[in-house]
Amino acid sequence: MAAQLPIPLHPTAHTDAAARVRAALATMGPAACGDEQLLALLLEGHDALPMARRALDELGGMREVASASMPELAAWLGERRAAAVAAAFELGRRAGAAWPERHPTVRTPADVAEQLLPVMGQLEHEELRVVLLNTKNAVIASSTVYVGNLAGSSVRVGELYREAVRRQAAALVVAHNHPSGDPTPSAEDLRITRELSEAGRLLDIELLDHLVIGHGRWLSLRSLGAM
Repeated sequence: MAAQLPIPLHPTAHTDAAARVRAALATMGPAACGDEQLLALLLEGHDALPMARRALDELGGMREVASASMPELAAWLGERRAAAVAAAFELGRRAGAAWPERHPTVRTPADVAEQLLPVMGQLEHEELRVVLLNTKNAVIASSTVYVGNLAGSSVRVGELYREAVRRQAAALVVAHNHPSGDPTPSAEDLRITRELSEAGRLLDIELLDHLVIGHGRWLSLRSLGAM
């Protein structure tokens, strides 16, 4: 990735900072802007640039701003601006997690993992997602089934297969993340995988794999012999 070249803004020219960034976006694209300039566009106002700089410094960078809670953002930006920032980052996450409309074919676990990793690998809470496939292993739908703690009896097999039955899916891939960043499966992960695999055989909907996603890496439970 090419290095960002932040647009030079005169330190006292806060009143036209947003106009300068908008002009650069129109002519050079968003990659020409630094983090604080892009964040300032969301904040608006004469103090947008110093406030963006302060938020990045205090929270620890763009990644931390993106993952901050609404109360954390509001403490630095105020409720209205915090809402705009939170909405922008959530749109980015959803766009990153969206599958192409042409229903890509899944040939290997990596086809699913590489689609989910950029978003799920950054989450600070657990999520479990299900990717549904047709008879040609083309993706027909993807959804988040659980958010929060997946341990114990919280994961119900019927809920994971409900949409697959409704859409007459032929197979599915299940993926969940470890917020710790370490994708090593737990004993609970292995137990859930066995239950899902058995349920799939009864429903004639094959569980192709269960992926565990960490920070920048992932593991396939099928490749580990857990299925």
